Amino acid sequence: MLEIKHFTFNPFQENTYLLLNEKKECIIIDPGCYFESERKELLTYIEKEGLKVTRLLNTHCHLDHIFGNKLVADTYGVGLEIHQLDAVVLERSPELGQMYGVPFEASPAPARYLEDGEKIQFGDNELEVLLTPGHSPGSVCFYCAKQQFVIGGDVLFYQSIGRTDLPGGDHQTLLNSIETKLFVLPDEVSVWPGHGKETTIGYEKQHNPFL
Repeated sequence: MLEIKHFTFNPFQENTYLLLNEKKECIIIDPGCYFESERKELLTYIEKEGLKVTRLLNTHCHLDHIFGNKLVADTYGVGLEIHQLDAVVLERSPELGQMYGVPFEASPAPARYLEDGEKIQFGDNELEVLLTPGHSPGSVCFYCAKQQFVIGGDVLFYQSIGRTDLPGGDHQTLLNSIETKLFVLPDEVSVWPGHGKETTIGYEKQHNPFL
């Protein structure tokens, strides 16, 4: 049984996720810890719970989701995993950090690339990688069919969708991703987004004004 722990970090109010299994292994998704207090909060939680960090995943590489990539990689010796189509976004992120007035340590380069449909084994569970471009070229979601949840990045929000006005974004592509990759999932699947509160596939089908 997987446990989802989330933190809300940085000036962009980004959701950082930890997935914990029965062996106290931990996958970190989108570490957005920026301020020193946030970095300490993340590391302290992992130490206090006695967790072994086994993977570092990014749903996409906009700066607010990768502020803590170097911290996690250096502290726990794990390699970064992203979709290859977001490599260009990762490369440009330090420059954007300067533009937004939030300079940060550049993320390490990816250790490997995720593939659409890939199954990530994690204890007795697995996560399926869903390629969902539109917010960024290589945005992915992580779907756990056994426990009916998806870590969705900035694709689908509570009564909203990801912005598409950043480089590499495309509105129609995002809508297509939601329709073909997320709305085909069962209605009861919970969506844990990159910003804001949890929602469900069924709720967004019924109430999302963008869809």
